[in-house]
Amino acid sequence: GASSTFLASRIRALAKAGAVDLTAIAVSEQELEAHLPADAMLVGPHLADRFDSLVTRAGGLPAALLAADAFGPAGAASALELAQQLLRTTGSATPSTTEGPTHG
Repeated sequence: GASSTFLASRIRALAKAGAVDLTAIAVSEQELEAHLPADAMLVGPHLADRFDSLVTRAGGLPAALLAADAFGPAGAASALELAQQLLRTTGSATPSTTEGPTHG
């Protein structure tokens, strides 16, 4: 959806401004497997009831649920911080994050 796409765009802009090597893309639930492998996954808050299933489908990929206000004004900064935490956990040398699925 548009909200996910805008959030991914804002995350990319913040990452670039902070010289963070990170790629964020919005992916629908149906497109998940087509965008694997990835280093980490952020899941939209409206998919909280399917979070565990999505992580399983992604092969146990490090993942986090975005906060309820993720699509608001400060959401991109919080999402970028969350993605960076996940990437530090994985020890990924070339970080990229699939910011999705964020819409159903």
